[in-house]
Amino acid sequence: MFIRSFKYDGQLEVWVKAHEKDKYKLFKTYKVCLLSGAMGPKRMQGDFQVPEGFYYITEFNPRSAYHLALGLNYPNASDKILSDSLRPGDGIYIHGSCVSVGCIPVTDSDIEEIYLIASSAKLNGQDFIPVHIFPVRYNRKKSFEYFDNYTKNKNSLARFELQLKEAYDKFEATKEVPIVMVDRKGDYVIN
Repeated sequence: MFIRSFKYDGQLEVWVKAHEKDKYKLFKTYKVCLLSGAMGPKRMQGDFQVPEGFYYITEFNPRSAYHLALGLNYPNASDKILSDSLRPGDGIYIHGSCVSVGCIPVTDSDIEEIYLIASSAKLNGQDFIPVHIFPVRYNRKKSFEYFDNYTKNKNSLARFELQLKEAYDKFEATKEVPIVMVDRKGDYVIN
Protein backbone atom coordinates (compact mmCIF):
# COMPACT_ATOMS: atom_id res chain seq x y z
CA MET A 1 0.00 0.00 0.00
CA PHE A 2 1.13 3.53 -0.81
CA ILE A 3 -0.83 6.74 -0.19
CA ARG A 4 -0.50 10.07 -2.01
CA SER A 5 -2.39 13.22 -1.11
CA PHE A 6 -2.70 16.47 -3.05
CA LYS A 7 -3.59 19.56 -1.02
CA TYR A 8 -4.76 22.00 -3.71
CA ASP A 9 -6.63 19.28 -5.59
CA GLY A 10 -8.28 17.94 -2.41
CA GLN A 11 -7.56 14.31 -3.25
CA LEU A 12 -6.05 11.25 -1.61
CA GLU A 13 -4.97 8.24 -3.64
CA VAL A 14 -4.49 4.68 -2.45
CA TRP A 15 -2.10 2.57 -4.51
CA VAL A 16 -1.70 -1.18 -4.00
CA LYS A 17 0.28 -4.14 -5.26
CA ALA A 18 -0.08 -7.84 -4.53
CA HIS A 19 3.61 -8.77 -4.44
CA GLU A 20 6.81 -6.94 -3.61
CA LYS A 21 8.08 -7.25 -7.20
CA ASP A 22 4.86 -5.85 -8.76
CA LYS A 23 4.37 -2.24 -9.81
CA TYR A 24 1.86 -0.18 -7.85
CA LYS A 25 -1.63 0.20 -9.34
CA LEU A 26 -4.12 2.89 -8.40
CA PHE A 27 -6.83 1.35 -6.24
CA LYS A 28 -8.97 4.45 -5.70
CA THR A 29 -8.95 8.24 -5.45
CA TYR A 30 -10.82 9.75 -2.50
CA LYS A 31 -12.03 13.29 -1.96
CA VAL A 32 -10.40 15.13 0.93
CA CYS A 33 -13.51 16.68 2.41
CA LEU A 34 -11.99 19.74 4.11
CA LEU A 35 -8.83 21.70 3.37
CA SER A 36 -6.76 23.44 6.02
CA GLY A 37 -3.91 25.89 5.53
CA ALA A 38 -2.19 26.96 2.31
CA MET A 39 0.47 25.63 -0.01
CA GLY A 40 3.73 24.97 1.75
CA PRO A 41 5.08 22.75 4.51
CA LYS A 42 3.95 22.72 8.12
CA ARG A 43 6.54 24.54 10.20
CA MET A 44 4.99 25.14 13.62
CA GLN A 45 2.29 24.04 16.00
CA GLY A 46 -0.99 25.88 15.50
CA ASP A 47 -0.35 27.01 11.90
CA PHE A 48 -3.29 24.88 10.64
CA GLN A 49 -1.05 23.62 7.82
CA VAL A 50 -1.32 20.17 6.37
CA PRO A 51 2.32 19.09 6.10
CA GLU A 52 3.97 18.46 2.74
CA GLY A 53 6.63 15.85 2.30
CA PHE A 54 7.32 12.19 2.84
CA TYR A 55 5.79 10.36 5.77
CA TYR A 56 4.59 6.94 6.83
CA ILE A 57 1.83 5.53 8.99
CA THR A 58 2.89 5.12 12.61
CA GLU A 59 -0.45 4.64 14.36
CA PHE A 60 -3.75 2.87 13.84
CA ASN A 61 -6.44 4.41 16.06
CA PRO A 62 -9.78 2.57 15.88
CA ARG A 63 -11.16 4.67 18.76
CA SER A 64 -10.36 8.09 17.35
CA ALA A 65 -12.68 10.99 18.10
CA TYR A 66 -12.67 11.39 14.29
CA HIS A 67 -14.19 7.96 13.58
CA LEU A 68 -10.96 6.13 12.58
CA ALA A 69 -7.46 7.57 12.24
CA LEU A 70 -4.11 6.69 10.73
CA GLY A 71 -1.32 8.66 12.40
CA LEU A 72 1.65 9.97 10.42
CA ASN A 73 5.24 10.43 11.56
CA TYR A 74 5.05 14.22 11.52
CA PRO A 75 7.47 15.81 12.25
CA ASN A 76 9.77 13.73 10.06
CA ALA A 77 13.57 14.16 9.90
CA SER A 78 13.31 17.13 7.50
CA ASP A 79 10.60 18.83 9.56
CA LYS A 80 12.69 18.48 12.73
CA ILE A 81 15.51 20.44 11.07
CA LEU A 82 13.44 23.08 9.23
CA SER A 83 10.51 23.64 11.62
CA ASP A 84 10.20 25.60 14.84
CA SER A 85 12.60 23.74 17.13
CA LEU A 86 10.41 24.08 20.22
CA ARG A 87 6.93 23.70 18.73
CA PRO A 88 6.95 21.97 15.34
CA GLY A 89 3.51 20.50 15.98
CA ASP A 90 2.43 16.88 15.95
CA GLY A 91 -0.69 14.73 15.77
CA ILE A 92 -1.18 14.67 12.00
CA TYR A 93 -3.67 12.02 10.85
CA ILE A 94 -5.67 10.76 7.92
CA HIS A 95 -9.10 10.44 9.54
CA GLY A 96 -12.87 10.60 9.16
CA SER A 97 -15.42 13.18 10.40
CA CYS A 98 -14.64 15.88 7.80
CA VAL A 99 -12.95 18.29 10.24
CA SER A 100 -9.35 19.48 10.15
CA VAL A 101 -6.83 21.86 11.63
CA GLY A 102 -3.90 20.34 9.74
CA CYS A 103 -4.92 16.73 9.13
CA ILE A 104 -6.23 15.00 6.01
CA PRO A 105 -9.94 14.32 6.57
CA VAL A 106 -12.10 12.07 4.41
CA THR A 107 -15.65 10.84 4.90
CA ASP A 108 -16.32 8.16 7.50
CA SER A 109 -17.08 5.54 4.84
CA ASP A 110 -13.86 6.42 2.98
CA ILE A 111 -11.67 6.17 6.11
CA GLU A 112 -13.26 2.79 6.85
CA GLU A 113 -12.06 1.52 3.48
CA ILE A 114 -8.61 3.14 3.71
CA TYR A 115 -8.15 1.92 7.31
CA LEU A 116 -9.13 -1.63 6.31
CA ILE A 117 -6.61 -1.66 3.44
CA ALA A 118 -3.85 -0.26 5.67
CA SER A 119 -4.65 -2.78 8.43
CA SER A 120 -4.57 -5.62 5.92
CA ALA A 121 -1.23 -4.41 4.52
CA LYS A 122 0.23 -4.26 8.03
CA LEU A 123 -1.14 -7.69 8.96
CA ASN A 124 0.44 -9.09 5.81
CA GLY A 125 3.88 -7.81 6.76
CA GLN A 126 4.08 -4.24 5.43
CA ASP A 127 5.54 -2.37 8.40
CA PHE A 128 6.32 0.76 6.37
CA ILE A 129 3.27 2.28 4.63
CA PRO A 130 4.49 5.45 2.88
CA VAL A 131 2.36 8.58 2.65
CA HIS A 132 3.51 11.34 0.28
CA ILE A 133 1.79 14.71 0.62
CA PHE A 134 2.15 17.08 -2.32
CA PRO A 135 0.96 20.68 -2.78
CA VAL A 136 -0.62 19.96 -6.19
CA ARG A 137 -0.95 17.38 -8.92
CA TYR A 138 2.03 18.43 -10.97
CA ASN A 139 0.61 16.83 -14.12
CA ARG A 140 -2.71 18.71 -13.99
CA LYS A 141 -2.45 21.99 -15.93
CA LYS A 142 -4.70 24.08 -13.65
CA SER A 143 -2.96 22.78 -10.53
CA PHE A 144 0.54 23.32 -11.88
CA GLU A 145 -0.34 26.86 -13.03
CA TYR A 146 -1.58 27.62 -9.51
CA PHE A 147 1.64 26.12 -8.08
CA ASP A 148 3.82 28.08 -10.51
CA ASN A 149 2.06 31.36 -9.75
CA TYR A 150 2.02 30.77 -5.97
CA THR A 151 5.77 30.01 -5.79
CA LYS A 152 6.87 32.64 -8.35
CA ASN A 153 8.49 35.07 -5.89
CA LYS A 154 9.07 32.60 -3.07
CA ASN A 155 12.45 31.06 -3.88
CA SER A 156 12.83 28.88 -0.77
CA LEU A 157 9.28 27.52 -1.15
CA ALA A 158 9.79 26.87 -4.86
CA ARG A 159 13.03 24.99 -4.12
CA PHE A 160 11.28 22.88 -1.46
CA GLU A 161 8.32 22.13 -3.71
CA LEU A 162 10.60 21.05 -6.57
CA GLN A 163 12.15 18.44 -4.25
CA LEU A 164 8.64 17.02 -3.83
CA LYS A 165 8.04 17.16 -7.58
CA GLU A 166 11.16 15.07 -8.18
CA ALA A 167 9.69 12.23 -6.08
CA TYR A 168 6.28 12.66 -7.76
CA ASP A 169 7.86 12.43 -11.22
CA LYS A 170 9.91 9.38 -10.27
CA PHE A 171 6.82 7.50 -9.06
CA GLU A 172 4.85 8.53 -12.15
CA ALA A 173 7.61 7.12 -14.38
CA THR A 174 8.25 3.87 -12.50
CA LYS A 175 5.18 3.14 -10.32
CA GLU A 176 7.69 2.37 -7.55
CA VAL A 177 7.94 4.45 -4.38
CA PRO A 178 11.25 6.34 -4.51
CA ILE A 179 13.73 6.14 -1.67
CA VAL A 180 13.74 9.47 0.15
CA MET A 181 16.54 10.59 2.45
CA VAL A 182 17.17 13.85 4.30
CA ASP A 183 20.48 15.71 4.23
CA ARG A 184 21.97 17.74 7.10
CA LYS A 185 20.21 20.91 5.91
CA GLY A 186 16.80 19.22 5.98
CA ASP A 187 16.50 18.95 2.19
CA TYR A 188 15.00 15.82 0.68
CA VAL A 189 17.31 13.68 -1.43
CA ILE A 190 15.41 11.43 -3.87
CA ASN A 191 16.87 8.12 -5.09
